[in-house]
Amino acid sequence: MGKRYETGVVVVGTGFSGLGMAIQLRKAGRTDFLVLEKAQDVGGTWRDNTYPGCACDVQSHMYSFSFEQNPDWSRSFSPQPEIWDYLRRVADKYGVREYIRFGTEMVGARWDADENRWHLRARNGDEYVAKFVVSGMGGLHIPRIPELPGLPDFKGEVFHSAEWNHDVDLRGKRVAVIGTGASAVQFVPQIAPDVAELTLFQRTPPWIMPKPDHAMPEWTKRVFKSVPGAQRLYRNAIYWLLEARAIGFNGNPRLMKAGEWLARRHMARQISNPELRRKVTPDYTMGCKRVLISNDYYPALARDNVNVVTEGVTHVRENSVIAADGTEHQVDAIIFGTGFHVTDAFDELEVVGLEDKNLAKVWSDRGMQTHKGITVSGFPNLFFLLGPNTALGHNSVVFMIESQIRYVADAIELVERSAAKALNVKPAVQDGFNDRIQRKLVNGVWTQGGCKSWYLDSMGVNRTVWPGFTWRYWLETRSVDPADFELIR
Repeated sequence: MGKRYETGVVVVGTGFSGLGMAIQLRKAGRTDFLVLEKAQDVGGTWRDNTYPGCACDVQSHMYSFSFEQNPDWSRSFSPQPEIWDYLRRVADKYGVREYIRFGTEMVGARWDADENRWHLRARNGDEYVAKFVVSGMGGLHIPRIPELPGLPDFKGEVFHSAEWNHDVDLRGKRVAVIGTGASAVQFVPQIAPDVAELTLFQRTPPWIMPKPDHAMPEWTKRVFKSVPGAQRLYRNAIYWLLEARAIGFNGNPRLMKAGEWLARRHMARQISNPELRRKVTPDYTMGCKRVLISNDYYPALARDNVNVVTEGVTHVRENSVIAADGTEHQVDAIIFGTGFHVTDAFDELEVVGLEDKNLAKVWSDRGMQTHKGITVSGFPNLFFLLGPNTALGHNSVVFMIESQIRYVADAIELVERSAAKALNVKPAVQDGFNDRIQRKLVNGVWTQGGCKSWYLDSMGVNRTVWPGFTWRYWLETRSVDPADFELIR
């Protein structure tokens, strides 16, 4: 029998979202909260993804908290260990570690309408009871591994890039990499020189732009440390540079043609073989799938020991991978770079709200729908950070997270100021929000660009991306409108 804990707020996860929320609660003077973390340290996706070459694809001076800027980033686009280290330092500096319950994975939550509180179940049997629940779990934490026939019989090493097996020595091995998303683009150049043979199974080629990465000069670090406002000015310049890209993504795909020209030129400079160039040239509008950045991916593909296969994988044998054209590729290891469960990330959780509504069931029937990506009708006092339709294709999600943690803190304060027990977003308000953003998304490159991507759910609806400028989202979430909610007394 597990233990029972009662508190005011439960936050789930310790990535940027969960830590940001915990810090916001501390800033508001609260101590009545707990943070549940399934692992043994903070960091979320930046703790879990340790594959070779793992780095951020948004400049680190923007991909960090505005209230905790770091003048010491070693590069413009920092590698994973540095970002993880940053998150650990932030947790220490703001004193939130003492509120974290490590090794505690939430597996379900049930709203008690009599108590007006949430009862959360942890995998270890413990129960947590709280008035408010904030999910900072994000969508990129459950690796997606295709169910290939014969895979259980494969005799070599098999792992996903998000669960990299550092005990496996790939040197001199024949390696199959399945998938060409953001992770593969980073780790393929790192392992290609060491392996005997690398066979890359590509379903859809990504658009790849040059990566404007560089080491941060020591003098800039000194300026950021000693000149007040200098780093904020630099950060603001990056923000508006990235923000301008939203115009092309949202209803102006013609503007993406300039980007496509740059990407084609980047490819032509790095790949001389016309057949390989043909294989890795996308046939859809740039932005339809996530645009990637790399300076070493194409040169890695051009190596003599690398083979790009575009026919797709049909099945696996004990020592080989079979492509759709029947060719057999002998391999010693298979690495999946096939991304994550995003639009079905919450299917594994049993979250039950008013009238015994199951969140996974509601979302599978109607699609993932929320109000502002944060609250869900029928699930009082439950808040999502980086929830549906608040991910980005053009700027830093940390900006979105900061907007959301302020909004959630404001919502909690509204409930307590009103002497209410809970708030529940009105169904009509939630429907209106979704109608509005889906109208915008219909014209966006994600829908009109001629591709399938993880942005779309099983119904072909974009439940992932925010359709527009992030400053508009910031405006929309500056304060909670009480008229949007039913206050339960």
